[in-house]
Amino acid sequence: METKRLLIRGFKPEDWEDLHEYLSQEEVVKYEPYGVFDEKASRDEALRRSTDHAFWAVCLKDTGKVIGNLYFQQQEPEPFRTWELGYVFNSQFQGKGYAVEACIRLLEYGFGELQIRRVAAHCDPRNSPSWRLLERLRLRREGHFLQTGYFKTDADGQPMWHDTYAYGVLGQEWLVSRRESAEKEQG
Repeated sequence: METKRLLIRGFKPEDWEDLHEYLSQEEVVKYEPYGVFDEKASRDEALRRSTDHAFWAVCLKDTGKVIGNLYFQQQEPEPFRTWELGYVFNSQFQGKGYAVEACIRLLEYGFGELQIRRVAAHCDPRNSPSWRLLERLRLRREGHFLQTGYFKTDADGQPMWHDTYAYGVLGQEWLVSRRESAEKEQG
């Protein structure tokens, strides 16, 4: 898939260096269910993602550099046609609209070509850039769940519980909002 500035494709094993560049940054993985990756873990992860159709590499169209990734996976039960959206981007490329651009293209693909019914997404309330992105994408905050889980422990080995914001959007309402936005842009 392409956008004005991006190419969105499956991962390749040779993407490991670009993947390592951002998965080795604590600030990038702070709210993820894993810690920083070393080079070996990045090589292994790029290889794993090359066969995992839920992960999409987001690349700069002009250079091919992987600047982040999208996660887009169908949830069970399949007849509900609900998919989960996630994203992680290199901090050097955050705040430039790349995540919005990539997510819009992926949602267009999901709601248009795949004919999915609903998209859900979750994030930590402390991760304001993440929930702001979801709201720019026109997903609705549907819940704030307290102490839903933990990914990390403190110095004493105690769980560091986190809350979760739940977001969602139906295909029909997302497509209407996209059409309205396009009409406003055309004047």
